[in-house]
Amino acid sequence: MGTENHRLEMLFLAPSERGKGLGRQLLEYGIRIYDIQEVTVNEQNPQAVGFYEYMGFSAYKRTDLDEEGNPYPLLYMKL
Repeated sequence: MGTENHRLEMLFLAPSERGKGLGRQLLEYGIRIYDIQEVTVNEQNPQAVGFYEYMGFSAYKRTDLDEEGNPYPLLYMKL
């Protein structure tokens, strides 16, 4: 998990650890301790998008390129 300025920049779990509630626990910790209010997620990762929507985030902005200019569309989501 990586954060900056109340935004979750990354959250990674090993595939073998998914579905055990660890992502939820990490995100809830980040919200509580780091006041996470936003996430940035690759739109081409529907599992991650669905997870953040399930956790109460909604998209407010979309870009065609990632922050390095690569062709990976990003969704910016807020609680």
